[in-house]
Amino acid sequence: MSYQSVFHPGLFRGRIFIVTGGGSGIGRCTAHELASLGARVALVGRKSEKVEAVKAEILEDGGIASAHVCDIREEEAVQATVTAVIEEHGGLNGVVNNAGGQFPSPLAGINQKGWETVVRTNLTGGFLMAREAYTQALIKTGGAIVNIVADMWGGMPGMGHSGAARAGMVNFTQTAAVEWGASGVRVNAVAPGWIASSGMDSYPEHMKQWIRGLADNVPVKRMGTESEISAAICFLLSPGAAFINGDCLRIDGGASQGTRVWPLPKAKNNTPFNGFHRAVTPKVLSED
Repeated sequence: MSYQSVFHPGLFRGRIFIVTGGGSGIGRCTAHELASLGARVALVGRKSEKVEAVKAEILEDGGIASAHVCDIREEEAVQATVTAVIEEHGGLNGVVNNAGGQFPSPLAGINQKGWETVVRTNLTGGFLMAREAYTQALIKTGGAIVNIVADMWGGMPGMGHSGAARAGMVNFTQTAAVEWGASGVRVNAVAPGWIASSGMDSYPEHMKQWIRGLADNVPVKRMGTESEISAAICFLLSPGAAFINGDCLRIDGGASQGTRVWPLPKAKNNTPFNGFHRAVTPKVLSED
């Protein structure tokens, strides 16, 4: 099988994109879709075995990909990685700033090191990658950047460090859209809601029941798929989004709308889209 994208074949033929956090979850799915549409994809991640595994999958499916080990929190490493991507592929047309991470904790339980680590991963790293892509390539040719954030409107209890960083990333997106727009560089963000992705398996045992019940809080009464996030990212990278700049698209089934006062009835007529032929259900959602 191959990726069943909603976009026409060859949409990104000859285009070159960096996907950070490309070794798993939404990043892996997006890399596959971009490659299936003709793009050359540079997978960036901290763990060699993960990005190399996804590279092998893409090559097996007939796509073009390279793997790059980089800690996006380190400025010199980011500079060198972007340079290496441009040298290997002959240019750069866009970035999917997907890499991120956090741990569950109330604010009172987060020490300075934990706070700064999450902020560096989810805000500083995305800034460094976007800045280097812009100064090394996109300022000359134009292009598009999509920053992956999270649903942090109304606060993010239990993950305040991540919420603060993601809110900062949305503001960075808006600022970069203004400053870089004249160069033909569009910068947008995507805020996924609760998505059935491998990241769910990284949370501790005591959160499993909570994770399984998340769909009950979504108006459409289900979690999203990785493909539903990837489709939005691909659209924002595409020529069809040429006049969209500085925006943030929430993809959460309506979970961030309304209030908890309004009862959510049983859902109907709602079929998820899943075009990713290599998608794997998170273990936490497949266990009894």
